[in-house]
Amino acid sequence: MHSILENRPSLKAQIDAVAEVAGYLWLKGWAERNGGNITVNITEYVDDAMRALPPISEARPIGKTLPHLDGCWFYCKGTGKRMRDLARDPMANGSIIRISKDCAHYEIVADAPVAPTSELPSHLAVHDYLLAKGSPYRASLHTHPIELVALTHSRKWMEKDVATRMLWSMIPETKAFCPRGLGMVPYMLPSSVELADATIRAIDEDYDVVMWEKHGVFAVDTDIMSAFDQVDVLNKSALIYIAARDMGFEPEGMSDEQMKEMTAAFGLPK
Repeated sequence: MHSILENRPSLKAQIDAVAEVAGYLWLKGWAERNGGNITVNITEYVDDAMRALPPISEARPIGKTLPHLDGCWFYCKGTGKRMRDLARDPMANGSIIRISKDCAHYEIVADAPVAPTSELPSHLAVHDYLLAKGSPYRASLHTHPIELVALTHSRKWMEKDVATRMLWSMIPETKAFCPRGLGMVPYMLPSSVELADATIRAIDEDYDVVMWEKHGVFAVDTDIMSAFDQVDVLNKSALIYIAARDMGFEPEGMSDEQMKEMTAAFGLPK
């Protein structure tokens, strides 16, 4: 069986990056069983031959109409699929889909009829929002970073920007590489419309990474590796904080003045 990735090096590079990130998530312990999801807008890598391909599934409802996704194509992790398996074989554990003209349905195009994640409507709603806003972001990642999730079990860290201030202060790289901080969303039913809407509101408040209380994070960026990097640096700061507490002291952290100096020196948005 031929893969749609054959003789399409740019598209293959995007899928290879998804597989690489999936491997990192598994090795870090952030992707237990089939936990986590990845959805990447690959429309810019679609050629005329791909557009002419027949679907390998029936048209399936998204559950809502997303008008800015007309003509869009996505790679999506498959429902019930494990990140550790996706890392080894992304096209057997995910699929490429295209959005129908009515922007309310999708069909699977390649390589196999692997049903996308049950969270697909939520992910696509975020991508619809990003395109409407004119954002260059094309990748969305949901994962379960242990130490960040642990923080959300304390009400203190769920208050607006309290966790952001602490995480930024642990090491300069966190403020530099996750300069919009960490948005906070209170617990809501996983995969629910309410959670998707709350996530979009948090992104609209100028966050690239959104923390779901007692659940995980949702990150968006230009590509999947960049989305992963933001979560990785935030979780590194959480690890530093926890390591200091384990040593028996409250970490001092960088001062407000030091962080303001960084914002000015590197032209950061916050």
